Amino acid sequence: MMAMWVALFRGVNVGGKNLMPMAELTRVLESLACTHVRTYIQSGNVVFGSRMSNREKLTERVIDAVEETFGFRSPLILLTTDEFLEALKKNPFLEAVAVPKSLHFYFLAEKPKTPDLDGIEQLAISTESFCLTDRVFYLHAPDGVGTSKLAARAERKLGVVATARNYATVDKIRAMIEAA
Repeated sequence: MMAMWVALFRGVNVGGKNLMPMAELTRVLESLACTHVRTYIQSGNVVFGSRMSNREKLTERVIDAVEETFGFRSPLILLTTDEFLEALKKNPFLEAVAVPKSLHFYFLAEKPKTPDLDGIEQLAISTESFCLTDRVFYLHAPDGVGTSKLAARAERKLGVVATARNYATVDKIRAMIEAA
């Protein structure tokens, strides 16, 4: 049985560091017997199939192969396509999709055990809204995430590894899943 996965790498191809060409990443994943590998933009968004169903083992295999090929270990959030689509369905800020770059989904490696919600609340400015579910932190920042103190410190306040994607990227990954 083939499981379909969404891989979200953190911190690749940013500022000339952790360079990972997507064509080469596709070859790396195919060498791990992954199929139907599709990437989106250079920030490490991948949809693929694998006969492996154990998330932890597959994550380690991919991270190890990335390190062997590219020379660095990148944090990786691996979601089933169902989990990814569920995060989209649970988006509490439906009105924000009209300005896709104002809405960010922070995909979390695990459910935060002791998130600093008071600290998050203090960082949020009056125009910002947020919501935390099991493994997704949603941030609507209509004034932009580039200047948002909350956006910059969310991962630390949540206390777990996270990687953020704006709604435009999330929607494109959804389209890739549905086209598979």
